[in-house]
Amino acid sequence: MSTLLSLLDAFDELPQARDVRERTYQGLGDAVVDVGCGGGRAVGELLARGVRAIGIDMDADMIAAAVERCPTGEFHVGDATALPLDDGSVTGYRADKLLHSLPEPELAVQEARRVLAPNGRAVLTGQDWDTFLIDSDDPALTRSLIHARAERVSHPLIARRYRNLLLDTGFTDIVVEIHTIVWTDATALHMLANIGGEGAWLDEQTARAREDRLFVALPIFVVSGIRAD
Repeated sequence: MSTLLSLLDAFDELPQARDVRERTYQGLGDAVVDVGCGGGRAVGELLARGVRAIGIDMDADMIAAAVERCPTGEFHVGDATALPLDDGSVTGYRADKLLHSLPEPELAVQEARRVLAPNGRAVLTGQDWDTFLIDSDDPALTRSLIHARAERVSHPLIARRYRNLLLDTGFTDIVVEIHTIVWTDATALHMLANIGGEGAWLDEQTARAREDRLFVALPIFVVSGIRAD
């Protein structure tokens, strides 16, 4: 299993993360494309609800994992800015933890509008990479590690722009929600290792988890809009 898929699994298996996903499924209709589908978890959950769900990801290894995990799903290797779908062919569009990784995220939102039927709903969800909240004995070092991790992605602050991206692309009825995921135990350590790497800082966080003194919080943005033609 890839490191990225392991990180996604660790996050997505949290009860709080499951609750956020449930919010993203609301109002998507009966034909949904999940762009940046990763290991196919959302596609499987939508299929279980009787929805036709299509998973698309640029990473062929992710698609292979998705097919293995959800063999009844429909999956394609594809570009978020050039989806292999006809105009107006889906009632719902979902992009979770995706736009921060794209060179031109606005093109993906334009593509969302193209593939959505009139009155279809787009849902953009993900984190602001600058807003990890981590209790630490060395706040200055923690801030520097968070900022350094944010700089490793193309658009670390894109979640702040979700609303305006939808407005700029002609979506209406924009709804903005922020849900905060909180960790107080060792389930956060995989993610913290991805931020700080091995060493004294991670050792401190590991000790905090062992002593029931760990605190990590991460706001997740869920922003939706309607293609109203």
